[in-house]
Amino acid sequence: MNNWKNAVRVMVLVAAIAAAFTFPTGSSANHSWNGYHWARTSNPFTIQLGDSVSGQWDTYLRTASSDWSQSQVLNTTVIGSNGTSARKCTPTNGRVEVCNTTYGRNGWLGIASIWASGLHITRGSVKMNDSYFNSAPYNTSAWRNLVMCQEVGHTFGLDHQDENFNNANLGTCMDYTNDPSSNQHPNAHDYNQLESIYAHLDSSTTVGFSLDQGRQDIDTNNPSEWGMAIAADNSGRPIFFERDLGEGRRLFTFVYWAGEPRGHHDD
Repeated sequence: MNNWKNAVRVMVLVAAIAAAFTFPTGSSANHSWNGYHWARTSNPFTIQLGDSVSGQWDTYLRTASSDWSQSQVLNTTVIGSNGTSARKCTPTNGRVEVCNTTYGRNGWLGIASIWASGLHITRGSVKMNDSYFNSAPYNTSAWRNLVMCQEVGHTFGLDHQDENFNNANLGTCMDYTNDPSSNQHPNAHDYNQLESIYAHLDSSTTVGFSLDQGRQDIDTNNPSEWGMAIAADNSGRPIFFERDLGEGRRLFTFVYWAGEPRGHHDD
């Protein structure tokens, strides 16, 4: 536990430095993350969401799928699991795998991981941590909708609209908040941002593409596998990580931490 605390302190320092120089604070008019996107040859295109969640999460996955499919440039469809265990949640190229289990009281409610080759997303995974969602205050529909919606949204190339938990809600799941009641679904700005991200077409596609799986031995449950922290929330907690996998490939991980920032303690 002490090693994890020390690692977090180091990541917080790195994230604070990086955020001070490269990332805006507060609500963002542009919440694309550095132009990363799925390659495709036409719009709208369809992202498959692999259902590796338990029955208690099926409704929330399907709600997120329906919400994001309101976009003019992309659709989503929920399909069967690729056979991965919920704990590993190993993704398959060309789709996003969505999982839940008790990952441990390790600090995070949900994480989204995206593999990219150049600027093109090749696969993704989403994990919901039942170690927190099984008990108060997170065992509510509002919290489950918010975190599921946000983590799935990250896998399309969206960043957060606001990273200050104490600001007024923006009415979008891409907004950090201490009160999820009005932040359970995307808003118009999210759909507009997707249209901006996917305004151009590519000459090839990474959607549904299943060759060259690349590295499959990365345990995204382990923070030491996330790479370098490159952004922080308003309390200084690292929320966005990048790991260089070589040959132009990168792993990005977004983290939604449990607990109010002002209530975060080391004990």
